[in-house]
Amino acid sequence: MTIQRHDTKARMSRAVIHQNVAYLCGQVAGPEAREGDITAQTESMLARVDELLKEIGSSREQLLSATIYLKDGSDVAAMNEVWDAWVPQGYAPARACICAPMPADELKVEISVTAAVN
Repeated sequence: MTIQRHDTKARMSRAVIHQNVAYLCGQVAGPEAREGDITAQTESMLARVDELLKEIGSSREQLLSATIYLKDGSDVAAMNEVWDAWVPQGYAPARACICAPMPADELKVEISVTAAVN
């Protein structure tokens, strides 16, 4: 059994790959967008997902599932606008969206995804 861990620290790895499935740690907006609205934060967060997927040999077209955490449920429509533009047509993963506390006060959204790896 082979398990690959990427960018492992004491608390977590940024990604773990097992049997050609990647499990990404939660992604949030980058520092440049943390004070922005839900649109800016969602765009930044998804750009970070793109970077990590590329780094591990995967892509948006290989997403299997996504769990989105929102600080405020009233942001779901604006977040969905960004999400719908980001997901390639015909490649939508299984998805859940829930309201939850964020790891920092300024954050409005976080995502955790699984994806197939080449």
